[in-house]
Amino acid sequence: MRLTRWRHTHVRQHFAVGGFFFVTALIGGLTYWKCRGQNRNSGDNQTKEYFLAGGGLTWMFVAGSITLTNLSTDQLVGMNGNQMALLVWWELAAILGLIILAKVFIPVYYKYNCTTTTELLEKRYNNKHIRAVIGGLFFLGNALIYMPAVIYSGALFMQTMFKVDIPLMYIATAFALVGAIYAFFGGLRAVAVSDTYNGLLVLGMAILVVFLALNAIDYDFSGIPQERLTLIGDADSPIPWPTLLTGMIFIQMYYWGTNQTITQRAMAAPNVKEAQKGIFAAAGIHFLIVPAIVVLPGIISYKLYGDIGDAAYGRIVGDVMPAWLTGVFAAAMAAAVLSTYNSLLNSATALYVCDIHEAYFNKEPSVVKLSGYVTLLLTSLTLVLVPIYQQADSIINLLQQLNGLLSMPIFSIFVVGLLFKNVDARAGIAAVILGVVMYGMLTFENSPLHTELHYIHLMPITLIVCVAFALIVNKVVFGLNAQWAGKTPAIEDTPPVQAPK
Repeated sequence: MRLTRWRHTHVRQHFAVGGFFFVTALIGGLTYWKCRGQNRNSGDNQTKEYFLAGGGLTWMFVAGSITLTNLSTDQLVGMNGNQMALLVWWELAAILGLIILAKVFIPVYYKYNCTTTTELLEKRYNNKHIRAVIGGLFFLGNALIYMPAVIYSGALFMQTMFKVDIPLMYIATAFALVGAIYAFFGGLRAVAVSDTYNGLLVLGMAILVVFLALNAIDYDFSGIPQERLTLIGDADSPIPWPTLLTGMIFIQMYYWGTNQTITQRAMAAPNVKEAQKGIFAAAGIHFLIVPAIVVLPGIISYKLYGDIGDAAYGRIVGDVMPAWLTGVFAAAMAAAVLSTYNSLLNSATALYVCDIHEAYFNKEPSVVKLSGYVTLLLTSLTLVLVPIYQQADSIINLLQQLNGLLSMPIFSIFVVGLLFKNVDARAGIAAVILGVVMYGMLTFENSPLHTELHYIHLMPITLIVCVAFALIVNKVVFGLNAQWAGKTPAIEDTPPVQAPK
């Protein structure tokens, strides 16, 4: 009897491993076939190819890359880990953020021919230093917040799904190293193409998990507390309902409209219309598919296992998924982790190379070689920070709260730059510094200014204070009157204000 059980387990493992490597190799082969022979010459062509795919992404690949860059294990594990329907508001609000990206931000980025979102700031303020400062903040956000979170949540999922005793750091290291190699050799084109192929697999498998989980409880949600099922959050919930009317929309505008990691995909299309088609397709996916896959498995896991936090998604997948599909699903989740991590690496590298290195050290560096050094640094830092994220009660709530340190201060400088002319860049930088310090003082528990006000409510407060402070400093300190820029800023509207070098 024991021998038969051993043989059965052995066969299941072979199926899982075989499925994993087959799917991984298939996606890798398809990506290579699609990207082979692309231009990697020196100079501007190399920069455009490496960071914007040479402007050659069709709408399908724009949609696929945006979707999978956003939808990784930090979403699937973190949102399902809350085990409540309320978290679906993050994805529903994202639809509005994507629409604003398509209709407001993308036409401006293309008008200014931007490689990074921060290049827009340089051209609006006529100052390279503001681009470097904001690019540096984006860089630090990727390095210190998003990249370690993605690697940690991916490693946690694999550990809980397969119920293995392998130390989490071993799995995290494997993810980080493979992702680094892929990002270095592929550039944005390879990342976007693989994102799309992987996205089809991830979405398909995630939908299957939803139906299998529903079948596991016979579509019966009885016994689950009402607070787990409601979409109207009270004051003690992760998303109190009034926050939907205050900071939620500004968070989405920042994330989808100015965040280099996301926006970079839409900037890599041949023209505005193609980019907009891809963004609207991504919005459709967020409406039809994403809400169900990021909350239903977590809610069902509460009925089956109780409150188990971020381990919920991996456990329910391991229990409901047929043995012969576990390898395929593992490949899908590994692809989601690597796709998001690759995207973060590529965007962070673009920010350093284009916003800092080319501006201050070398105007024509070897992009591929320099990207290799930056990738190595970021990968090492990611692994150092993974143990910190292991201590979090909820990975998704921690991410959103930490994101507030940078989101509204950075967003404010885009708002000022697009809506006003004749603003000194130094006034904008001062406002960003104020916003970071203010948000940190109000949210960190050990701060003497700590407030119990929900961090989402603090988002619009921080934004308004930063915008007002920039305009006041511009007037009082630099003696300049900010002028309304009009509905559609044009290149000729760029203010003739230049900070001293």
